[in-house]
Amino acid sequence: MSRKPRLRAGSGITMHDVGQAAGVSAITVSRALNTPDRVSPALREKIMQVVEQLGYVPNRSARQLASARSHTVLVLIPSLSNTVFIDALAGIESVLQAAGYQMLIGNTHYSSEEELALLRAYLQHSPDGLLVTGLTQHEAFRQILERQSLPAVYMMDLSDDGRPCVGFSQEAAGACMTQHLLARGKRRIAFMGAQLDERVMKRLAGYRLVLQQAGCHAPALEWLNPAPSSMQMGADMLDALLAAHPDCDAVFCCNDDLAIGAIARCQQRGIRLPEQLAIGGFNDLQSAAWTTPPLSSIATPRFEIGQAAARMLLQQIEGLPLSHERLDLGFRLQQRSST
Repeated sequence: MSRKPRLRAGSGITMHDVGQAAGVSAITVSRALNTPDRVSPALREKIMQVVEQLGYVPNRSARQLASARSHTVLVLIPSLSNTVFIDALAGIESVLQAAGYQMLIGNTHYSSEEELALLRAYLQHSPDGLLVTGLTQHEAFRQILERQSLPAVYMMDLSDDGRPCVGFSQEAAGACMTQHLLARGKRRIAFMGAQLDERVMKRLAGYRLVLQQAGCHAPALEWLNPAPSSMQMGADMLDALLAAHPDCDAVFCCNDDLAIGAIARCQQRGIRLPEQLAIGGFNDLQSAAWTTPPLSSIATPRFEIGQAAARMLLQQIEGLPLSHERLDLGFRLQQRSST
């Protein structure tokens, strides 16, 4: 979608003013005026009545000025050291570079406050659109996007509120690994989580639901640490978990880093996998196939998510109708010897 919603009429009335009066967003007003087939007839008529009442007349010269683009896209990710987001960036770059766009990359460090600050700072560079990780932004973040009429696509998760998004169901993925462990005959299944961002907590929710339905959910087996994850943390958490619950027979780790650390600690302690303890990870990083034994994990399409999100954003920037506003790329259970 273009940035036409920022235009002002000669009277000083803006598309934002029209949207407020009509009870819709400035983006919807832009659609009604510029691509009316994307708005229902009833809503289009309502908007046009408000346009007439307020005397809104788009300024042609301002429209031409606003049509100039920076050919940059702001990409906000939680970490520049996490392979998951590096893979997504690679997918984004492969699409944007071919289309003549450059990335402005912001590292939010899993903080909604830092995410908001980065958005405010990078808006000075007039990006044509935004790619952002996750769905739980600061309220002021949403308000800025609304005022700026900035096209945006949300990555790594699926929204039910109409926001353009590309990802997969984190809850379903968490449930899938838990169901796999149950199918392997495990009943005392622990969850080890770090960072505790929105996606980790949704995986935890999927884990809980499956175990509750199976009648074997034990809250004491949920081991959560808000600190950044690492292999060392995985090893240390496993030690603490088994010290408190030696009857634990499986562990679902929220990511592969924790799982790889846990597998290494099992080797050191002589714990047989998967006979005594099964361990599952998440994301299926390249290293997962090279542990001893190889790690079972949930394979996630990070590169493809980046590509699809970039394509969706370019469609919006160009004012083209979206073929999908909620694109579920799914996930896959990669079974290996650790389970």
